[in-house]
Amino acid sequence: MKTKKIILSGIFIAFGLILPMFFHTFNMAGSIFLPMHIPVLIGGFLLGPLYGGLVGLLTPILSGFMTGMPPLVPVMPIMAFELCAYGVISGFLFEKTNKIYISLIGAMIGGRLFAVLGAFIVSLTIAPKVSPFMFVFGNLVNAIPGMLIQLIFIPILIKFTTKNPEIKRSLAS
Repeated sequence: MKTKKIILSGIFIAFGLILPMFFHTFNMAGSIFLPMHIPVLIGGFLLGPLYGGLVGLLTPILSGFMTGMPPLVPVMPIMAFELCAYGVISGFLFEKTNKIYISLIGAMIGGRLFAVLGAFIVSLTIAPKVSPFMFVFGNLVNAIPGMLIQLIFIPILIKFTTKNPEIKRSLAS
């Protein structure tokens, strides 16, 4: 079980690296469509809070160092806070409630709150000019298309994977 979760975590991290590169390569506005968020949220649902949180923490860090996206200062540490929260919260809420939309919306809200915390820490340390609330909530309007994609695409995928007996058995064993 642990080995499968580690392997799946690596796959979700890989998707979290590849999807944004695809979006940026074809000028598809990655900051609007939030392609890194999707594999992290799915990872939380399917792997649980611990591995989902690790996927969320490692994905922006690895992407920042490997591709420069997100920029190492100030965006990468803020996204690490946000995406770690996405993975932990979506995994935790889904394990407790088994309700996809409650888990997804809770993770999206909680992730934004953790992004504020990350931006606050960044503003106290490496980027004093960052205004935490403006940084996080100023970009919120631009992120609406990505949030809508998450609200449509992720529940369909989670329903498919949790209803499919072979996939469910494979994830559980």
